[in-house]
Amino acid sequence: MADTLITDLTEHLCCLPGIGPKSAQRMALHLLERDRSGGERLAGTLSRAMREIGNCARCRTFTEAEICARCLDPERDSRVLCVAETPADVLAFERSTDFRGLYFVLLGNLSPLDGIGPKQIGLDVLQRRLQDEPLDELILATSATVEGDTTAQYIGEMARVAGVRISRLAQGVPLGGELEYLDGGTLQHAFKSRRTVE
Repeated sequence: MADTLITDLTEHLCCLPGIGPKSAQRMALHLLERDRSGGERLAGTLSRAMREIGNCARCRTFTEAEICARCLDPERDSRVLCVAETPADVLAFERSTDFRGLYFVLLGNLSPLDGIGPKQIGLDVLQRRLQDEPLDELILATSATVEGDTTAQYIGEMARVAGVRISRLAQGVPLGGELEYLDGGTLQHAFKSRRTVE
């Protein structure tokens, strides 16, 4: 009779990025051999997080509240909006730049072949913000990939129609690069050297 719980635990740990079967097995065995209380805490926190963390109604990043603390911060510049692909990108900007504006998180890119259209990445919500909020600048911070460029062009057109000035992160972000993996210096340079989109 197979030990299905050990197998299940190992297989489920493989859902994490960068974790293959051997790493998952090491983690599972470590928790079982040396840190069962840590495993219990991890399971409890993971279960709570899956139930209680949702998306901010304004910027779509992850939060436990209806509106995240960043969107509610009166010290941030509400006239500058940075459009990022993922919450990880926002964390990278916050860690590596002195940007004090607000964010909008797409949670992906346009990809018609995969059935991902404007509504799936929240562009209806972004459209309302462009119409309802007095914005001076919209910063396009999508990745330098085909999908990222297509998404940036689409959003850029929305901003033009709304009369909002558009800028894009400058060179230094490699073609095909994922923003969350860039070093802080490269990201800081790209952010400070952003250019206006014509």
